[in-house]
Amino acid sequence: MPFPFVTRFRQAWNNAFRYNEQVLDQNPQIVYDIGPSSSSAPQRQTLRFTNERTIITSIYNRIAVDVAAITLKHVHLDEQDRYDSDIDSELTHCLLFEPNIDQGPRAFRQDICMTLFDSGAAAIVPVDYTISQIDPNQGMDILSLRVGDIKQWYPRHVKVNVYNEDKGVREEILLEKRTTAIVENPLYSVMNAPNSTLQRLIRKLSLLDAVDEQSGSGKLDLIIQLPYVIKSEARRQQAEKRREDIEFQLRDSRYGIAYTDGTEKITQLNRPAENNLLKQIEYLTNMLYGQLGITEAVMNGTADEATMLNYYNRTIEPILEAIKENMQRSFLGRPRVDANERIQYFRDPFRFVPVEKMADIADKFSRNEILSANEIRGHLGLVPSKDPKADQLVNSNMPQPNATATVPEPPSGS
Repeated sequence: MPFPFVTRFRQAWNNAFRYNEQVLDQNPQIVYDIGPSSSSAPQRQTLRFTNERTIITSIYNRIAVDVAAITLKHVHLDEQDRYDSDIDSELTHCLLFEPNIDQGPRAFRQDICMTLFDSGAAAIVPVDYTISQIDPNQGMDILSLRVGDIKQWYPRHVKVNVYNEDKGVREEILLEKRTTAIVENPLYSVMNAPNSTLQRLIRKLSLLDAVDEQSGSGKLDLIIQLPYVIKSEARRQQAEKRREDIEFQLRDSRYGIAYTDGTEKITQLNRPAENNLLKQIEYLTNMLYGQLGITEAVMNGTADEATMLNYYNRTIEPILEAIKENMQRSFLGRPRVDANERIQYFRDPFRFVPVEKMADIADKFSRNEILSANEIRGHLGLVPSKDPKADQLVNSNMPQPNATATVPEPPSGS
């Protein structure tokens, strides 16, 4: 007889808290031994202040999320350099399941992109690894990976700011370039160069923020024209007293009303400034979108299939290639590369296909013996069929030869 819901909830609650109480009873000092604590994730990469205050962060995040949606795998190629099979290795475990104790694979890939866009380069650091004592040229067996920010460059080394999970803080360590995957932003001249389009846009947005803050500061910016010439010190003091009197009336009045003499003239200066700053920002934004291969439709999620294909080919693919090539260069030794081991990325081609087109695509792929029925069912989110024919590359519209049929014997005497 199943337990009632209240009983099961009470047992689950008691198990979690009873375990915590037992641990604390056995070792009361464990709270002080598990390391420093923080209200936010200390391993998360913090963007520069200028980027966080502008719309640039939304562009970074959009591209990073799309790159992180594509899977990286440690694979084996055949003799024609075609994808043959996945390799069961520690690197595969890092790329597909657990890069480190704090991040999943998707968050890890997104961390690479955000660091890459903000700093212009990112270091993928193998934190825990083993090297074969028999043949060090075989490469490393990587057990965990972290993303670091490069602070200093040396001829054969780099100083990287990376999170130390044992201490719970970020530290700067010196690493060799040949054992660290250093990924440089392929869009550096557009995003990170000192006078690039994106940096110019950031400066213009900062100026616009300064203008907005000044206009919303609460100042009236009034000029009072008095009916006399201010040349002597007595007239200057009289004008200063008149100014303080108007300030007092506006500040202490219930509705902010003040009176002036009929011969005085007041001019207000805080009207909207007539400049082309907003037009320049719109121009730079459109130019940046064009150079990055992004459109407004991509940002708000209304892009069609052709627009998304252009976006993936011009923006996402160069970033993925840079990540793949540098991880492959640093984490796979020459013997592994000669043995046709590679790191490749795989994107689901059916992710943006509408439902009404999926039936036609499935028919063409199965009729031309490109995908089996179970492979198509997997893309549709259905469980595999138990029929053995569902795993075969056959055209169901054509008659299939019966493999179990026997050839008839010729008649006697022939």
